[in-house]
Amino acid sequence: MFGANKATDKNEKKKYKGKWRKFVSYYKPFKGIFAADLFFAFLSAAITLVIPLIIRYITNEVIYQESSAALRTIGILVAVMIGLVAIECFSNFFVATYGHMMGARIERNLRAEIFSHYQKLSFTFFDDQKVGQLMSRVTNDLFEISELFHHGPEDIVISVIKLTGSLIILLSVNVKLAIVAFALLPIMLVYSIWCNRKMKRAFKENRARIADINAQLEDSLSGIRVVKSFTGEQLEMEKFAEGNERFVQSKKVSYHYMGLFHSGLGAFTTLITIAVIGCGAVYIMDRSIEITDLITFMLYINNFTEPVRKLISFTEQLQNGMSGYERFLDILAVDPDIVDAPDAKELTCVKGEITFDDVSFHYSGHEEQVLQGINLDVKAGEYVALVGSSGAGKTTLCSLIPRFYEVSGGSISIDGQDIRTVTTRSLRESIGIVQQDVYLFAGNVMENIRYGRPDATDEEVIEAAHLANAHEFISALPDGYNTYIGQRGIKLSGGQKQRLSIARVFLKNPPILIFDEATSSLDNDSERVVQESMEALAANRTTLVIAHRLSTIRNAQRILVLTEDGIAEQGTHYELLAKKGIYAALYNRV
Repeated sequence: MFGANKATDKNEKKKYKGKWRKFVSYYKPFKGIFAADLFFAFLSAAITLVIPLIIRYITNEVIYQESSAALRTIGILVAVMIGLVAIECFSNFFVATYGHMMGARIERNLRAEIFSHYQKLSFTFFDDQKVGQLMSRVTNDLFEISELFHHGPEDIVISVIKLTGSLIILLSVNVKLAIVAFALLPIMLVYSIWCNRKMKRAFKENRARIADINAQLEDSLSGIRVVKSFTGEQLEMEKFAEGNERFVQSKKVSYHYMGLFHSGLGAFTTLITIAVIGCGAVYIMDRSIEITDLITFMLYINNFTEPVRKLISFTEQLQNGMSGYERFLDILAVDPDIVDAPDAKELTCVKGEITFDDVSFHYSGHEEQVLQGINLDVKAGEYVALVGSSGAGKTTLCSLIPRFYEVSGGSISIDGQDIRTVTTRSLRESIGIVQQDVYLFAGNVMENIRYGRPDATDEEVIEAAHLANAHEFISALPDGYNTYIGQRGIKLSGGQKQRLSIARVFLKNPPILIFDEATSSLDNDSERVVQESMEALAANRTTLVIAHRLSTIRNAQRILVLTEDGIAEQGTHYELLAKKGIYAALYNRV
């Protein structure tokens, strides 16, 4: 038991060191600006320590010199102090401007890293996530982290220089008065640590609550047409108000401890000043110190208490930033479950022969098998349709071919090569998918079709639109191929969107096609046009069609009837009708 606890502690320490090692690594691309930022922070802090010493020298020494010499010395020292103020001003400007820019660039790199990581994760990850919460990791959390990256090191440098310098100077001025000033520090630190522990929990809760609000907002706005069609505005407002109120309650807790923190620090700072003035007055009366030393002491008290406040306030920023940083690391810690093998090769010269060898599949976290014992050979260039009741696993089966999900057992091969032995990129470049739920990006028609092959020329995009029977309706749009089509192509009809998605695949020109109920949501006229486009696209390509309307697959070379037990029937349309089995029952029901 003791050994297990020791091993756990060792792992936690290793994880803790790794977290901070990674944190520091983000400064590496900005070593020059980071060093300059710390240098000017150091310079600014040092100047605030030097100026009171010059004032003390004037009040203790210079004013007692011969008047002309004193005026000359005072003039020189005032000029020196003005010069120091100018240097301090530039130092603060540099820290505020270039330090913030360094933080912004680190934030940019963090955002690029997490977005890149999102792109590597499979459907399994996104199936369990809310888009709004994922967005919150990229926006709100990273802003707080960038503030920590910028302010953290410079605040520490400034505070340490001021605190150490003022501590040494105060002790050199008067030890007894310095001890009075330091007496309240231990209590102040204990109080601050207690407050900060409470604030850390509150800040983490705030992060989770704002992520929930983002998720609710994204969900509601994405489905705004459903909301309005069902007059659900009031329901959405109530759901949003509930999440909004939870956020307020979490903020209430954090502000409670922030209030205790800041008011307590203010009180402690004032008490230190009162203690120094009170004891200083007594020491002046018994001539233990000079009044000029008390003045110097009062000038340095702020230099002494201000860094203490800054250091303790920094812990608030640290808690805020680290809660976001930990959430950031949580995402990076999610390993992609579909990765290329170390010796993965490019899939080239694809003919399109697909083989399923005893394939089984179940979703992560679920033991129930969606597919089991699937054996299937699809010849190169063959047109195969999949039919069956909802939940039989048709879409899942097709999603295994481009490795959107990984098989739980068995293997899938293309042209005799196990798809797990080739690069995921080359595999997916060889497959074109047309889905029922078409996703078009906010932008114009040209950009959306070109997504199929980003390096395509305008002429190639237009040719793909011709092949997809889309050129005519595109030309009729207000700005033709430059027409903005709105979020998810909302300004287009279902048939138009589907033809753009087919044009996208024409441009990609893959040897393998998957049509996932691509016409099931279209009216008869749109279905006919889209069906013609699909048949033109399928010519001389290996094609798998998931069909909802059985009338659209009569000409398929082979039809597979999928049930919970696997492939129950297969054959041509007329062969399956003659069997009077599951397919015939489905066809007659329709």
